[in-house]
Amino acid sequence: MTNQLAFRLRGALCSAFGVSLAACAGGASLATSEPDVVVVVDTVVVRAAADAELEQRVATLQLQLLERTAQVEDVQRQLDGTRQEVVRAMSRLQTFASRAEAASAMAEAEIGVAAVTQATRDEEAPEAVEARDLLVRSQAEFADENYGGALYLASQARNVARTGEVRLTSGKQEDRRPREVLFALPVPLETARRSNIRSGPGLGFRVLVTLDPATPLVGHSHTEEWVRITDEQGLGGWIFHNLVTSPQEGSR
Repeated sequence: MTNQLAFRLRGALCSAFGVSLAACAGGASLATSEPDVVVVVDTVVVRAAADAELEQRVATLQLQLLERTAQVEDVQRQLDGTRQEVVRAMSRLQTFASRAEAASAMAEAEIGVAAVTQATRDEEAPEAVEARDLLVRSQAEFADENYGGALYLASQARNVARTGEVRLTSGKQEDRRPREVLFALPVPLETARRSNIRSGPGLGFRVLVTLDPATPLVGHSHTEEWVRITDEQGLGGWIFHNLVTSPQEGSR
């Protein structure tokens, strides 16, 4: 009898102990799942903060772009006004430029406009548009017998076209890389820190030269992450985009 009672008591204790273990195991499971939830929440918060910072940077850059665009347009208006004043002054002074000289300059300007248009294969390229506009104004002054003004404007058109042609053909057409995009104008840059200039847009290309910080450069085109540049000695190559900055930013 005593043995049976002891056996039943042992069974009851084991059953109770088993339930306790199961409860403990369940509690442990719940406890271990809590850090996972915390990690997920923390990750979401970090991503949201990063996205907000990125959006703020994009908004700032957009505002800066609008500001620079307005500045460029203002400078262009001032330049156009100055050119017009020169043309009017030449008209009043009745300069000694001959009809033949003006006609010759206009013919050279026409050749220049055709060359820059062919180089870029785009009639709406900035240099082509500006040179064509100057040529049209030159022809108008020529028709009004202001040969001095016509000569001046034709010379301006020829110079703009020549500058554009040199820029657009600085890299040989067959040397153009996939997805390479020309800048609208040469972009003044400088190295942000000690930087390698490579023979192509990628880390697999050989290093041509290593430049010190704040070395002046000119950007001509870009791929997704690399910029084609030349230095003051005329050496051309490629530099990773985050290794260059504008001269104004680098001097701050």
